[in-house]
Amino acid sequence: MNTPDISPATPFSPKGQTENTSGKTPSEPSVVISGTGQYLPSKVLTNSDLTKIVDTNEEWILTRTGISERRIAGPTETSGTMAAEAARMAIANSSLQVEDIDLVIVATITPDQPFPSTACHVQTALGMRPIAAFDVEAACSGFLYILDIATAMLRNGPYRHALIIGTEKLSAITDWQDRSTCILFGDGAGAAVLSRSSLHKKKTGILDTTLGADGANGHILQMPGGGCRVPATPDSVSSRQHFLKMNGREVFKLAVKVMEQASLDILARNHLQAEQIHSIIPHQANIRIIEMLASRLKIPMERFFINLDQYGNTSAASIPIALHEARENGFCPSGTNSILVGFGAGLTWGATLLRWP
Repeated sequence: MNTPDISPATPFSPKGQTENTSGKTPSEPSVVISGTGQYLPSKVLTNSDLTKIVDTNEEWILTRTGISERRIAGPTETSGTMAAEAARMAIANSSLQVEDIDLVIVATITPDQPFPSTACHVQTALGMRPIAAFDVEAACSGFLYILDIATAMLRNGPYRHALIIGTEKLSAITDWQDRSTCILFGDGAGAAVLSRSSLHKKKTGILDTTLGADGANGHILQMPGGGCRVPATPDSVSSRQHFLKMNGREVFKLAVKVMEQASLDILARNHLQAEQIHSIIPHQANIRIIEMLASRLKIPMERFFINLDQYGNTSAASIPIALHEARENGFCPSGTNSILVGFGAGLTWGATLLRWP
C-alpha cells in the first residue's frame, strides 16, 4: 500500500497576501453559509435489525463503530429526491426564494443515473430557472470539494447564491452479505446555501479550504463495477462487483492521518491554534477515528459534533447533515471558528475553516 505524502507544508498566505489570515484577499467578498437543511428517510435500520441479516451482534457494532442505527431510503426515494427535500429546507432556512439561487452543485457517489447529473434532477424538482447545475464525485469528501468550488465561483463570478448538496443512497450499493461493510452505511441528504456577503471586513464566513487526493490508494475503498473499466455483465453481477468494497483496516489508518494533517494545515495556513477552534464538524464514519483525531489534535471530544450513532456513514451527505444539526443545536455560536474535516474514497480529504457571522 502506498502512503500519501501529506507532510506539513510551509505555512503560506494565499494569493501572496503576507498578513491575510482569511484565505482570501481583502477586496474579495465573504462567502457565508446563509442556510442549511437535511433529509433523512423514515425507515430506521437498527443494530438489532442487522443481526437478523448478517452474522454480527449489536454490542460489537456499537463498540467498534459508535453506530446504533442508520436510515434506509425507500424504493421511490433516490439521491435526487432526497437532495431536493434537503435543498427546500436549506433555501427556506436562508430566507431566500428558489429563484434567488444562481448555481447548484451536488456531491454524490450514488447518482440517480450516470447522466444527466443529479444536480439537473434537483433543478427540475425545484422548478429552478436554467442556471448552472452539475455533480462532483469525491466520495465522503465531496461536500468539502463542492463547498470550495462554490465559494470560488461566488467570489470570482456573477453568482450570488449557490445551493450545494451532499446526497447518498448508499443502501443501493451496499453488499448486505458483507458484514464488515453493511453495518456502516446509511442514506440521507444535507444541503447548504452559500451567499456572497459584504462582511469581508469582519473576516467572516468561509475563510479557507485545503483539499487533497491520493489515487494510488483508491483500491482500499471502491466499487469495482459499473464504469467502463468493469461494465455490467452477468459475470460482474454474479461476482458482486457492483457493490462497495473496503479494506477497513487500511482506511482507518489513512483516515486518521489525512484528517489530522488537513486540520493542522488549515490551522497553520491561517495562523491559528487548536484552542481557537470552538467546534469541529467531522465526517461521521467511525467514532474511533474521531476519538483518535481528537487525541492527536489535543482538542476535547466535547468540541466535536457527533451524530453518527443515529445515521451511520452517509458519505457525501455526512458533513452537511451534521452541519445542519450543529447549527440548529447552537453548536456554532456567532463569532466562533469551526473546522469541517473529512476523508473519502479516492483517497480524498479536505478541511474547511469558517467563522460564523
